[in-house]
Amino acid sequence: MLIRKTAFILLLFITFIGCKPILHTIDKGYETLENLDGDDEEVNAVVEKIYNPIDHYTKKEVMIEMRDGVKLHTTIYSPKDTSKTYPILMQRTPYSCRPYGEEFRAKLGPNKYLMQEGNIMVYQDVRGRWNSEGVYDNMRAYIPNKTETQFDEASDTYDTIEWLVNNVENNNRKVGTYGISYPGFYATYSLLDSHPALKAVSPQACIGDFFFDDFIHNGAFLLSYWRATSVFGYMKDQPVKESWYTFPDIGTEDQHQFFLDHMPLSKLDSYYGEDNVFMEQIKTHVTYDDFWKARGIIQHLKDIKPATMIVGGLFDAEDLYGPFNTYKSIEKNSDNYNTVVFGPWSHGDWARTSERQVVGNIYFGDEISDGFQKNVETKFFNHFLKDEANGETGLPEASMFNTGTKQWESFASWPPENTAKESYFMQPSERLRKQANRMLATSDFLSDPKKPVPYTEDIKVGFTPRKFMTDDQRYASRRPDVLTFETEILENDITLAGDILAKLNVSTTGTAADWVVKVIDVFPADTENTEDVQDHLKLSNYHMMVRSEVLRGRFRNSMSQPEPFVPNEKTAVNLKLQDVFHTFKKGHKIQVQVQSTFFPYIDANPQTYVDNIFEAKESDFQKQTHKVYNDSAIEFTVLK
Repeated sequence: MLIRKTAFILLLFITFIGCKPILHTIDKGYETLENLDGDDEEVNAVVEKIYNPIDHYTKKEVMIEMRDGVKLHTTIYSPKDTSKTYPILMQRTPYSCRPYGEEFRAKLGPNKYLMQEGNIMVYQDVRGRWNSEGVYDNMRAYIPNKTETQFDEASDTYDTIEWLVNNVENNNRKVGTYGISYPGFYATYSLLDSHPALKAVSPQACIGDFFFDDFIHNGAFLLSYWRATSVFGYMKDQPVKESWYTFPDIGTEDQHQFFLDHMPLSKLDSYYGEDNVFMEQIKTHVTYDDFWKARGIIQHLKDIKPATMIVGGLFDAEDLYGPFNTYKSIEKNSDNYNTVVFGPWSHGDWARTSERQVVGNIYFGDEISDGFQKNVETKFFNHFLKDEANGETGLPEASMFNTGTKQWESFASWPPENTAKESYFMQPSERLRKQANRMLATSDFLSDPKKPVPYTEDIKVGFTPRKFMTDDQRYASRRPDVLTFETEILENDITLAGDILAKLNVSTTGTAADWVVKVIDVFPADTENTEDVQDHLKLSNYHMMVRSEVLRGRFRNSMSQPEPFVPNEKTAVNLKLQDVFHTFKKGHKIQVQVQSTFFPYIDANPQTYVDNIFEAKESDFQKQTHKVYNDSAIEFTVLK
């Protein structure tokens, strides 16, 4: 891999030395968080295909005025061939539409096919970010029935499209929007009060609600994203072309130990002041209050007119809630063309060009992302922006990759209609059974927040963990503070196609607890390794995580009205896990793990109830014994 990268860098240098304007490669300083366009990996594809956008496009930078007078920096790449008209494909982003000036982006648009066949590609810095004017508002709330000068991201998108279709030469007055992660949120936003010229929208790994995506999951703070608050938390008062924020230097490559040394969370305050607006918002709004509710976009997705294609990765650690619920909300409340695609990808993998699709240690196949770009994404945009736009795309309603059989399958709806709910009960002696023992029993474990269960065996520092979504869970199953429940070896295939509901009945000696549930595919002993497996691991008896989720127990009855546990009182805790499409093959086993720490992906719960965990004292962190009763069950959506 090192040789290939070195050769590529040399080839890039030889190919483009002396060219003006030059091809822009990624600036690691600002793009480390997301790598949304995959430019650091895409450049080799551009070179290998001998396609240089400089030769085929012209670049223009403009400041487009919004209805309130604020001007947004917009970069327009137009095909040099002016003999025909083209659609406009636009991405609005908080991550910068750099490079500014004469330099070109290495890749234009959603994928290389749409770039090479010719489209007008537009990038815009959203209000208050980078080279745009105005004040930034993280997940800006949507305003229905706006007055003339009121604005939100919907009006900014509308005003931008209005300017583009009337001022950019050779456009066919048809516009598509797209984006991954936060740009995916802005793509979703374009659907609200949409401009008549907006015909096709593809929100991808789109944030739907920051209380359930990225930084918070069901009330639990994703501590591993703490450094990333720098990106969104620091404001600026004028347009800039260079980063105005910095990331805290934690002085170690061992993230687990760093966060252990900085418990309670108040010890992290020395790294951020009140000028990190986003971190202050997280610390202040610790329930699903009006602040968070206003910033959610899912509830506004009604009567959508443009065609939509929602895209996500089944192993996306950042944004699973958003794309699944965006699709389902549009499907329920609109009558537009609406499709969904989920592949064996981590965050944004589908926009990259890796030949082998691998998440963690698990190989899923070759050319999966390229196939999506060529045969699905390009077909979607071309149909609605260039072709008949009658909805007869030839694409299925739902294109889903089975992560157990490693094959694509098509469905007329998602979840599929031919499914049934099946429950497996968590029994003593590590058994997962379809029937519960009539005698009441418990499985107990001692949870120590000062010795939390790691979310991964790897020693690392990073902004956003991804690989762990398919990690081997043997290390956890062998810990005394992780309960393991397992079926016998399966005599037939079982395919899960939809969401999962953990219906726990629990008690604790304390007044607070987190509940983490993992669904795991246990491989047979004779499973052979692939070249992708870490040196210290084997696929023999590998415990592949298929899905996991956390619920901060105080929110078991309401995300808005937290409440403590009554010590030693049996209590129902229901935890929804996002959809999966996975076949547990004959010869495998289904395993469920239950634990109360998943560190430092999730911050450690002190296990003593405090109103605001960010204000917890060291003395609040106490060992507690948790019990899971044998009438607890995991409810699967099973494909028939």
